[in-house]
Order: sequence, then structure tokens, then C-alpha cells
Amino acid sequence: MTPEPGDLDQPRPAGGRLLIDEPAPGVTRLTISNPAKRGALDHAILDAFTSTLAGIDARCVIITGEKTTFSAGYDIGDLRGNGQFADQADRLVANPFTAALDAVEAYPYPTLAALNGHAIGGGLELALACDLRIAAGTIALGMPPAKLGLVYSHTGIRKFINTIGAPRTRELFLVGRRIDARTAREWGLVNAIAEEGRIAEEAVELAAEIASNAPLAQKGNKRVIRAVLDAQAALDPDVERELIELRRACFASEDFREGVRAFSEKRAPRWQGR
Repeated sequence: MTPEPGDLDQPRPAGGRLLIDEPAPGVTRLTISNPAKRGALDHAILDAFTSTLAGIDARCVIITGEKTTFSAGYDIGDLRGNGQFADQADRLVANPFTAALDAVEAYPYPTLAALNGHAIGGGLELALACDLRIAAGTIALGMPPAKLGLVYSHTGIRKFINTIGAPRTRELFLVGRRIDARTAREWGLVNAIAEEGRIAEEAVELAAEIASNAPLAQKGNKRVIRAVLDAQAALDPDVERELIELRRACFASEDFREGVRAFSEKRAPRWQGR
């Protein structure tokens, strides 16, 4: 039987909101434990991902959520009461989140996202930062920037284009609807759907198989794949600066402030187009 996350005598970073265990030889599992906020990624959890991944040497890392919750994305509740909303939003959303995803992508051995619950927004990008994804059949996946008035980072959108192509990326971001696990499998957003009630077990079985493979080949092939994708996606520096400024400008917009407020208040936003 697969042990529950945290059953083993392991450290618990982020005030216990990131659980660490070793469910199989050569496999480390990182479990987001923030059920009160649907697995939202706050500063502490993101910083814990960065520091934890730098200190382990597993042949495969599983990233998952607790019970039936994966992650609803970045904890935008952190933005609500901020008196310097426009000045601080970029730092709050981008920097710790970017560092955590960079740590996942830079991990030298394969990583596996086990989507035991809904993967929304930044939670879905976290999953895409992993090399492979397995999902429970009952989950939904989605990107809500259009519903929040948010211009998403070009590095984040690049992950989606690399995974599902430009047409599906447009559908995901510009329509803003959630999709089910079967559709995500058809799109290539997830690699496999687990049998009902077996997401944890199947993720560990797959991770153990990955961990048993030749380590030099695993590190080398992962590096080659990443290098090829990065080379194909290289942007002109002037264009990249333009895209970064476009995102920063959205943080200062009235629409983004309204989108965050409406999300927190569970109502439809009233867009002003400015």
C-alpha cells in the first residue's frame, strides 16, 4: 500500500504546507498541503519548492496535492489588502512563482505531476513545469487569466505552446473555460489518466519505473529536450522586453484590480478596458 504523504519522518517546510516523503526507492514526493485554500500556492509554499528541490537527489520527483486537491493556482488573496497593489503585484505573483517553477524545470532528473484534483492557473503551470503528468479522471484543468484581467507571462505561455501547440493554447487562454481530464489527455496536456481511486498508486508506480532507468541517460535526455525547446523558443531581446512590459502594465490596470476583487468576492467582474 502506498504510504500517505507525510507518514514518514520527514521535514515539513512552509509551516507544514509542503509535505515530503519517499514512497519508493529513488522517489521523492512533494505534496502541497493547503486544503483551506484549495492548494493555493503562497510565498512560503513556493519558497519551499525552491529550497527543497535544491537539496534532494531523487531519481524521480512526484509533485501532487493532498487528498482530492491539487492546486487552484497562486494565492491571489495575498493581493487584496495590499496598499501598494500596482507596485507590489508583479513581485508578489512573479518572483517566488518563477523561482519555484525554474527549480522544478532545472531539477536534473525526471519530474512527475500527479494531478489528484483540479489544476487551475498557476497550479496548472506548475504541472506543466514537470516532465510528465498523470491525472485523476474526475479533475478539471483551466487557465483563468481572461477572467482576472491578467496578461500571462510569455515564459508561462511558452510552456503551453510547447505542450499542446498554439491553437489549443489560444483556446485555453482566450476562451478561459475549464476542460476535463479526458479532453486534457486528448490535447496532450496530461500523459495518462489513472484508474478511479488509484492516482497516488499509479503515480508512484510510474515514478518507480522512471527511477529505475539509467541515471546518466535520464539526466542527459532531459537536458537535450530542454535545450532543443529553449532554442526553438528564443525571442528577440526587444520583443521580450515588450512582452515583459505588457505584463507589468496589466498589474497597474484597473481591470486587473477589479478582476482580483471580483474573484475574491465571488461575483462577475465589471471590466472598464483600462
